[in-house]
Amino acid sequence: MIKANNPELRSWIDVPDDSDFPIQNIPFGIMKPKNEEPRPATRIGDMVIDLSVLCDFGFFDDLGISDMSVFYATVLNDFIALGKTYWSAVRERLSELFNIDNDDLQGLEEAKKLVLFHVDEVEMMMPVHVGDYTDFYSSIEHATNVGKMFRDPDNALLPNWKHIPVAYHGRSSSIVVSGAQIHRPKGQTMPADAKNPVFGPSRLLDFELEVAFITGSKTNLGESVPVNKAEDSIFGLVLFNDLSARDIQKWEYIPLGPFLSKNFGSVISPWIVTLEALEPFRTKGPKQDPPVLPYLKSTGKKNFDINLEVFIKPAKGEETRVTRSNFKYLYWNMAQQLAHHTVNGCNINPGDMCASGTISGATPDSYGSMLELTWRGEKPIKLNDGSERKFIQDNDTVIFRGYAENEDVRIGFGECVVKILPATN
Repeated sequence: MIKANNPELRSWIDVPDDSDFPIQNIPFGIMKPKNEEPRPATRIGDMVIDLSVLCDFGFFDDLGISDMSVFYATVLNDFIALGKTYWSAVRERLSELFNIDNDDLQGLEEAKKLVLFHVDEVEMMMPVHVGDYTDFYSSIEHATNVGKMFRDPDNALLPNWKHIPVAYHGRSSSIVVSGAQIHRPKGQTMPADAKNPVFGPSRLLDFELEVAFITGSKTNLGESVPVNKAEDSIFGLVLFNDLSARDIQKWEYIPLGPFLSKNFGSVISPWIVTLEALEPFRTKGPKQDPPVLPYLKSTGKKNFDINLEVFIKPAKGEETRVTRSNFKYLYWNMAQQLAHHTVNGCNINPGDMCASGTISGATPDSYGSMLELTWRGEKPIKLNDGSERKFIQDNDTVIFRGYAENEDVRIGFGECVVKILPATN
């Protein structure tokens, strides 16, 4: 067992029973106190922990880290670049410091005032600078649903889908952190029965329920990451809302795929949850049939049992849960995704982001997008305030929540929140 994952650990920081952030989590993010510079942090319960101050007090001195500037940077890329050995060592040290039986920091009242911030006292920033971003298409249920809607219901999956983890390269500059407000995108659409396209705001704005992994290593151009070592190059996971303009997408995606329909804004949760913290929730993925080529063949439990929920909150009214899915449904796992991504020699860097694609389950209440939940708008969803939604309306707030839970511990991501504003003039 990883020491920091011991379910019997308790912290001297109070942790509410339903918290996503027990001492067994120790996620990493970037916090910004008021009128101060952003810097690396972790979280236990409702307290955000300043790693730069812990470094000032010498708590990381004996971990063998040669460049302590990683604890003062405004993004986590340099910390991530240290490698898995050091991520684990820092996480274990934090687990020790905040253990209820450890008095090294617990007894230093002045130090605690500098180290600890309530979540309401800080702003959470983008945790990494995303150099490159790739969006996969790895849920067989989602791909099948889309194929039924827009192609041949009897041959919903394209011939390559069960042989390669399909993906496209997206735009990293428009990935933003939870709490963002994003304007409804504008673009060309082709109305039904029209002869020519029209220009204007998207009418069919959608969320896509995804999880993204953050790469943790650097490779050179020409190198490949083997599938059985791929997880060593994954730092951790975030919730990922890949907003999509379905009407713009339908008109533009042939022959090269989505463009303006996807690059106007994607939203991530601020805390990166490490693969180490998620170890207790490993599970087998779906059986892959036909068998995959040898370079994609992975063994063991490579999926993770993570509950995923989406809520819509209108401008005036309470939130309504519209779907509940699970990360374990993915047909193609993260190790296979990264192995395929690099098999041609494509190089990666610490902080790159790879999203799962929309994660749908087998039942209608587990679909990962409004496109599927309302089946192209034919079956509107009723919200708790009595209003209906076919797609996302202006001033709606979309909230993702995700957590893994067993009889011993709950490890969560917090929230991934975005409000949709009207299109600009």
